[in-house]
Amino acid sequence: MRKAALLYNARSGGRRKHRKSDLQQIQQVLAAAKVDAVLVVTQSSIDAADQARKAIAEGCDTVFACGGDGTVHDVLQAIAGTRVALGVVPMGTANALAHDLHLPLEPAKAVKAVIEGQARRIAVGRVQVRGLDGNPTTRYFTVAVGVGVDAHLFYKLHAGVKQRMGMAAYYHKAWHLWFTHSMERFVVSCGNEGMSSERADVTEMLAVRIRNFGGALQELAPGASLERNDLRVVTCRSSSRLAYLSYVTRSLLRANWSVPGVELAYSEKVRCDYGPRNANALTEANRVYVEADGELVGTLPAEVTIIPDALTLLAPRPRN
Repeated sequence: MRKAALLYNARSGGRRKHRKSDLQQIQQVLAAAKVDAVLVVTQSSIDAADQARKAIAEGCDTVFACGGDGTVHDVLQAIAGTRVALGVVPMGTANALAHDLHLPLEPAKAVKAVIEGQARRIAVGRVQVRGLDGNPTTRYFTVAVGVGVDAHLFYKLHAGVKQRMGMAAYYHKAWHLWFTHSMERFVVSCGNEGMSSERADVTEMLAVRIRNFGGALQELAPGASLERNDLRVVTCRSSSRLAYLSYVTRSLLRANWSVPGVELAYSEKVRCDYGPRNANALTEANRVYVEADGELVGTLPAEVTIIPDALTLLAPRPRN
C-alpha cells in the first residue's frame, strides 16, 4: 500500500460525535505506515462511486470506504473488476461486512488491522434489475441481495431513518411495516452452469455472500462465505409470517432447526420474475422490490449472478 484514498460518508450513522478525531487518527495510522493518503468527503452515492473512479485514475492502489455497508456498496461499483484494493472502515450503523471480516469497530484500529492484514481476491455478487427509474441497472454487492419483504421495508422506510432513529427504533418501525405488509408472490429459478434450473413460487429470496452479519442476527444464511464462488440462497415458499419469525429466531438463538417452507441452497445464478397474476395486473401495491447491501436498487425482474476473482479485499489475517 503506497497511495490511498479515504472516501468518507458523512451521512453514515454511528460515532458522529467522534468523527473528527476518528478521521485524524486514521490519517495518523496511515502516515505512520508511510501511506500517501487523501481524505475525500462524498456527497452522495453517485459521488462516492465517481470519487473512487477518480482515485483509481490518479494512481491509488487502495480505496478505503469509510462508512457503513451502503458506503462500501457505492465504492464497490467503481472498484469491482480492477486490481485496486478495497479497505473497509466501519463508521456506519450495522457494518455487516466489517463484522464478517472480524474488523475492530473502532475506525483507526480497523485501518491498522487492514494495513497489518492481507489482501484476498474474492468473488462479488452482481444483480441486474429494473431500476427505480424504469431502466435496466446493474449493481455489484458483497453482503446480500434481498427480493420481497425485506426490500419492501427499504422502500417504505424513509432514507436516513436508521441514522436518525438508531438501530433499535429502526427495527421497531421495520417490524411494524413487516407485520402490515402484504406478501406478494414471485417466481425464483436457481441453477448452476450446465445444470437445469429449479423453479419455485416464493414470497422472499435472499442471495447471501457473508457468514456473520454481526449484532443479534449473526448467521442468517448458514454456509454463506466470501471464500466461495457461489451464492447461499434462502427462499421462503410460505406466506406465513410465523415461518419468517421462526427462521429469524433460529438465527438469533444460533439454532439449526429446520423451518417448514424455508429452504437453503447454493447457486451461481438466481432469476426472479413476476408470476402470471402479478405480471398481468402490476400496480404500485403489488410491485416486488429488490435491495442490495441494504440499498434499494429496483424492482423485478432481477437476475443475481456471481463474478469470480472480481475484488481485492483487505482484511485482518485469519485467527489461529
